[in-house]
Amino acid sequence: MAKVAIIGSGFIGRAWAISFARAGNEVAMWDQVAAATEGARGFIEGVLGDLEANDLLRGQSPEAVLARISVTADIGEALAGAVHVQENTPEKRDVKREVFSLIDGLAGADAVIASSTSALLPSSFTEHLAGRHRCLVVHPLNPPYLIPAAEVVPAPWTSPETVERTRALLVAAGHAPLVMKRELDGFIMNRLQGALLEEAFRLVADGYASIEDVDIGIRDGLALRWSFMGPFETIDLNAPAGVRDYVARYQGIYETMFHQMQRRVDWAGPVLETVEADRRAKLPADRLAERQVWRDRRLMALAAHKRRSDDDIGT
Repeated sequence: MAKVAIIGSGFIGRAWAISFARAGNEVAMWDQVAAATEGARGFIEGVLGDLEANDLLRGQSPEAVLARISVTADIGEALAGAVHVQENTPEKRDVKREVFSLIDGLAGADAVIASSTSALLPSSFTEHLAGRHRCLVVHPLNPPYLIPAAEVVPAPWTSPETVERTRALLVAAGHAPLVMKRELDGFIMNRLQGALLEEAFRLVADGYASIEDVDIGIRDGLALRWSFMGPFETIDLNAPAGVRDYVARYQGIYETMFHQMQRRVDWAGPVLETVEADRRAKLPADRLAERQVWRDRRLMALAAHKRRSDDDIGT
């Protein structure tokens, strides 16, 4: 049983704790605000029952998984003996630099140090470190205990061994790592999501569709395929002779649209009034937390279904 240290115990940190503990690792959680770790452990305890009900604890009891998660007010104690450190502090470069400096000085020489950042390049906060070769980004989609994809993003100086050890740890924990060859703003998933959001805001701002029309197009359309295959497999199966045939048939359609897409809409401009008003009419602000719980339970059901389906076809 390996030890994983979770540094920062907010939404992402507590979710990583579940993922790593479920995989059989000892997990030590630390947060600058000591009460935050206790709150995170309480959240975890409340979620584990739902995960068990959906058969998402690898046949273990909630009590067994929870027993692997400890909290401490001493960061040195959290880091002692850890083979992997997952940092989850605020998305501020100066904060990351300071925290990574602290971790690099306290963690064992062989420990991998990973950041959950969704926006900052690893080179921007690790260049100054003596142990920068063992630093990288591991960016999940939230919550990682339900969504297996996680981006592994090396800095220019991250060693191949660090990348491989990280990939193997994630696979062992049931994740599907996306191993980037080099760092890039937005990584992979936010660049894909960003392209879709840019077009969604344009369609609403220019009066072509309501936000519900756009959501229906994804929720009841494209996402049904995307929940079990990616865009390249989708087009490979959408033409009689595969991907080359698809390109020959349909590239011209997308080429025409591309020229219409070379214009940004300010998300915080007038369109935001429309988007927010429509969303709050559909879901009042005081019900956001309730809907987040609903989302996570739907993700649990989907994860359980996908796991059973994969088992049935032997993948």
